[in-house]
Amino acid sequence: MSLFVISQILIGVAICSDIASFQFKKREYIVSCLLISCVLISLHFMCLGHWTAACLGGVAAGRFVTSLFSTSRIFLWFFIAVTVVVSGLTYEGLLSVLGCTGAIFGTMASFSKEDKRLRQLMFIGTCIWIIHNCFAGSPGAVLLEIIFLSSNLIGYFRYYVRPQKQVL
Repeated sequence: MSLFVISQILIGVAICSDIASFQFKKREYIVSCLLISCVLISLHFMCLGHWTAACLGGVAAGRFVTSLFSTSRIFLWFFIAVTVVVSGLTYEGLLSVLGCTGAIFGTMASFSKEDKRLRQLMFIGTCIWIIHNCFAGSPGAVLLEIIFLSSNLIGYFRYYVRPQKQVL
């Protein structure tokens, strides 16, 4: 089995975790699903030889673990700095710039105290990752981000747009 096929299988499993993520209301459940997905996405990019994205996936996994326990601004800025350094050390042109930008939005989302803000920032970051994944040549990763974006929008609609029914 080729590394490309393995990478697409990893993305397929990550899709399941992403779909689940934004259907939860509790921030901790959302972040836990995103952690699982990040590890799989990082392995996916390793298989494809896109080292900035692979390393940023590892940073994101660490970021999600940290954000489960703290939303401190100190950690926010620490992970933004690590993202920029990792992107610089693994620089591969436009892919690195897009990955870094998407990861910064993901970092800001991870350390948001409210799930509504988390969803809004993830929306922006996800749009950037869709562009990244198109250039990276991974149809599975593009599909993953489109599904992730759709799940985020559905969850956002369910919790923040649709009129709430009064419970007696």
